[in-house]
Amino acid sequence: MSPFPMTPADPPVLVAGGISDSHTWNLVYLQLLLEEHGHRVINLGPCVPEDLLITEALTHRPALIVISSVNGHGYHDGMRTVTRLREHPGLAAVPAVIGGKLGIAGRCGSEETAALRAAGYDAVFDDSAEGVAAFRRMLDTLPQRALV
Repeated sequence: MSPFPMTPADPPVLVAGGISDSHTWNLVYLQLLLEEHGHRVINLGPCVPEDLLITEALTHRPALIVISSVNGHGYHDGMRTVTRLREHPGLAAVPAVIGGKLGIAGRCGSEETAALRAAGYDAVFDDSAEGVAAFRRMLDTLPQRALV
């Protein structure tokens, strides 16, 4: 439980698994981590279709969208997802990041990471300890609520 109350007026962080990713433990971890950093979280769960993500993003106007992958299809799913997100003018400027196991043959290389960023992600994090540390550092740069 968050050490401070969240209100519906606080822009949430949307967390979602890729469209082909049925894993949930990563999404629970992300939700808890984000809540520890003072964010209200809407966890859409695994296997999130792009239409649902877009609808929820347009409805809630999130501070950040986090896409997570464990099954190794994050690169391909993520490219399709961010392309669809960025097609909507109301979502063009919403920060979006992707992370986890993004390739089935191992970590994505610099070319794949650059392609994900060029497609519209603001940051790309792999599933290494370095990737998790970089994600935590990124969270530290987001506006945080003061403890009440």
